[in-house]
This record gives sequence, C-alpha cells and structure tokens, in this order.
Amino acid sequence: MSEIKRKKLNFKRVFLYMVLPLGFVLFLIFKLFGSSSSTDLQTILQNLPKEITDFNKNQYNEDILKEFKELSEQLMEQNRQQQAMLEAQRMQLESKINDLKQLPETATLREKLTWLYGYELTKKFPAYIWQSWNDDLGSDSTLARFHENWENKNPGFVLEVINDDIMSLLVHHYYNVIPEVIEAFESLPTNMLKADFFRFLILYVKGGVFADIDTNPLQPVPNWIPENVSPKEIGLLVGIEVDFVTKEWVGKYNRRLQFGSSVIQAKPKHPVIREIIARITEMTLKKKNNYYDDSDTKNDLSVMKWTGIGTFTDVLMAYFNDYIQSGVESKITWRQFHKLTLPKLVGDVLVVPEFSFNAPSADKISNSDGNKPLYFVEHLGMKSWKESTDQ
Repeated sequence: MSEIKRKKLNFKRVFLYMVLPLGFVLFLIFKLFGSSSSTDLQTILQNLPKEITDFNKNQYNEDILKEFKELSEQLMEQNRQQQAMLEAQRMQLESKINDLKQLPETATLREKLTWLYGYELTKKFPAYIWQSWNDDLGSDSTLARFHENWENKNPGFVLEVINDDIMSLLVHHYYNVIPEVIEAFESLPTNMLKADFFRFLILYVKGGVFADIDTNPLQPVPNWIPENVSPKEIGLLVGIEVDFVTKEWVGKYNRRLQFGSSVIQAKPKHPVIREIIARITEMTLKKKNNYYDDSDTKNDLSVMKWTGIGTFTDVLMAYFNDYIQSGVESKITWRQFHKLTLPKLVGDVLVVPEFSFNAPSADKISNSDGNKPLYFVEHLGMKSWKESTDQ
C-alpha cells in the first residue's frame, strides 16, 4: 500500500516538474512560430539593441574602405611605374630611330627642315620667352623694367635673353645637319639682320614667344588667346604691324597691310616659320654670291624684304591661300584683316588687331577704353638695327 502511494507521488512530481513546464514551452513555441507573421519577427529583430547592429555595420564599412584605399594606392603606384618605364622605352626607341635616319643627299632645303623637325598642332605652346640683346640691361632703366615685367607677368615661363655669341652657338647646334642655314646665318652682314633671322630659327626648333627687347607686356602670355578659341587649334599667333587706309604706305613699307614680327608666338616646326627660314636662307646665299649692296642693310624696304616683316607677310599670305597646308578654302587677301578689331583665326594662325602688340603705355590706358582687354604688349619701336648696320 505504501509502495502504491509512493508511485502516485512520483508520478505527480514528474508531471509537475517536467511535463507541465515542457507543455508550457511547447505552447509558447507554437504561439511564437505558429501565429506570428514575418512582420512580427522583423519587429523583434528591430527591437534588438541598436548599438550592436550599428557597431558591426560601421566596423565592416571601415574595413572595406581601408582595403579599397590600400588597393587603389597600390594600383596607382604600379601605373606610375609602368608609365615611367614606357616613357623611358619610348625615348630610347625614338633616339635609336633618329640615329638610323639618313637624310637623302638630294633633299631640298625645305625637305631637310621638315625631316629635321615635324609640326604637331595639338601640342601645347612651349613656355619660353626669347629675346636678343648684347648690352647690359641694367644700363637702361626702361629696358630693365620691361624685362622685369616679362618675368613677373609670366611665372612658370623661361625667359632667355640671348647675346650674339650664344645666338651663333645655338644656330650651329640646332642646324648642324643643314649647312645652308648655318652658312646663311653667318653670312648676314649685320648683327641685327642675324637677330631678325634668329627669331625664326629659335621659334622653329623650340617654339614659345619671341619678343623684341623694347616690348613691354601689359598682360600675361596666356591671356592673348580668347576664351572661345582652344590653344589646340592654334599653331601661330601674330599681330598686324601696319594697316594703311590711304596710299601713304608706298615707299615706306612693302605692303599696304603687313604682319609684325616684334612679337610672335609659335609652336615648334610651324610651316610658316619653316618657309620663312627657307626664303631668308635662299635670299641670303643669293645676295652673298652677288655681293651685298649698301642698300641691302641701310634701306628700310630692303631690310623688311630680306629678314623682316615684308617677307614674313608674303609667307603668311601664301600660307593662308595654300589649302593643303592651311585648310582654308576661301581666298584670303589683306582686306580680311583691314581695320581688324577682334582676334581672327585663319586656319591655325590667330591674328590679333594692330593695337594688341602696339598698345599704349599702361599709364595712358583708361578703364573706359573698349580695346583695353586686347592691349597685350607695348612696343617702343626703337629700330636699333639702323644703329648697327656698320657692325
């Protein structure tokens, strides 16, 4: 009897401590998963402590960003090294190709100039400013101030003032395979004729700006090109020197309208510069063989027609009307540039108005002057070549 009671008590304990709690747990599970929707589960997850989920997310993002940054730096460094290696290989290959090149013995002067240097329109204008002068600039306060202005207004440009000795060395260096050019240069009877010729010779191989020593910049060189024109479209920038309305030019100038050479901006190897080098060379060698006349060096018209703006104008006009070279389809005459008030792009040559490179001095320009934005360079027009004809 006592054993029967004990079994009943054990069964009650089992039911109380095991079956009942187990049933309660099953009931809760059934309620949780049987009757709860996915939205309820999302609500439960969203109610978890926000700091736990935010911490994990932020840590993950930081790790990803760090790895991405490290990978980007590695790729950029590899790219830099590869570019440097390819550039070095390109230069070596280019040097070997140039060494293998042989100029044909029958090549003409123009073919030699083209063979030596090739024109590339889309390249940038080199940041050079070239001038020629023998004396000490410090001895002339005006020229010293002009020189300082060229430097101050054009940071990043290399300004070189070349004397006669260095001029000759540069010509011999850059044109050592074209003896005709060297012979013509050395045959010129005055230093100023050589300086006129040198401006074209140095612009052809190096490019940049050539400016007479008596010019004073009023604006930086980059300001010369209008905003609506891309520098990649321009290979040569020139100004108008004289533009007569009446026939007063007869006996004073070679042409009614002439382009100036006191300030020229050019990309290396421009066809116009190549042609004027060829013409001056041929003209000089012809004069040398026939002996020079005093009028060749003392007459304005003769000098302009030899190494000056007369020949420069003729070459430019011929270039404009050569469709193959300039790409200009219509006929170009002096009338297209007569009374020019705004820069004009013809082919790859940008022509600026007469007043742009013959501007008034800065102290005479008023803010109300409508041409002020196009005043680029003041030019004194010293004509020092006249004082040097006996040298």
